[in-house]
Order: sequence, then C-alpha cells, then structure tokens
Amino acid sequence: MSTVIEQAVEARLVASAPCMETVPATLRYDRRDPFAVRMAFPAPATLEGVEVSWVFARELLAAGVDAPAGCGDVRVRPFGDDRTVVEFHAPEGVAMVHVRTSELRRFLQRARQSVPDGCEHRFLDIDHDLRELLRDAC
Repeated sequence: MSTVIEQAVEARLVASAPCMETVPATLRYDRRDPFAVRMAFPAPATLEGVEVSWVFARELLAAGVDAPAGCGDVRVRPFGDDRTVVEFHAPEGVAMVHVRTSELRRFLQRARQSVPDGCEHRFLDIDHDLRELLRDAC
C-alpha cells in the first residue's frame, strides 16, 4: 500500500470582489508523517508566483468540517451545507478558500484507511526523526 495519498481539489479564493476565483489545490497525506496534512497551491495561484504549501494537523481538518476549529495560522470552519472554509494566516495577510466539504471528507476517509484515528503513533519512526534532528549537531 502506498504511504502517500494525494487528492486534487478545487478551491475558491475568497476575495473582496463578489466573484470568487477558482484555484487548484492538492491535499496530501503521508503516513510517514501521520499527524499532518499538506495543502499545496501551484505557483500561478499564488501572489509570490511560487508553489505554496501549508502543513497542519489532520485532526484540525477533521474537526473543522463539522465545527469551527483552529486558532493559529490555519483555521477551518463549515460554510453552509456543502462548503468548508480554510483560512491561512501569514504575516503578509490572510487567504481564505472554500472547498467542497464532500471532497475533504473523501480525503479524510482515505487518510483514515491508511492510518486510523488514534493509531498515528504506530507509524512514527522516532529513531529516524531523532537522527535527522541531530545530524548536523556534531
């Protein structure tokens, strides 16, 4: 079984104008990093013109599709019956995107099939992570 799950999603960028621009995004889950989810936006969809990837807790995404969650750089909350808002807070400002809740639930289901909730610790390689952390210390 592959350790990585990737799913393309359509995100609608929330702006001050009445029309929301659609931007591509990719959700990524790697069971070698079992607590994290990545959401990447390609270079043409960003202000900087480079790919931007946000890393946040899988648990945050799962909680946020049902009720407001998060108080840091990434916040997630339901919006209506079929959308979820994901907010990204950075020193440069705040970006908000709407994603179909059904797409997020499908992604989370696939991630849970790879690593069930509560079993994340079984997929950690503490020895490898410690070696990586200390490799330049000597």
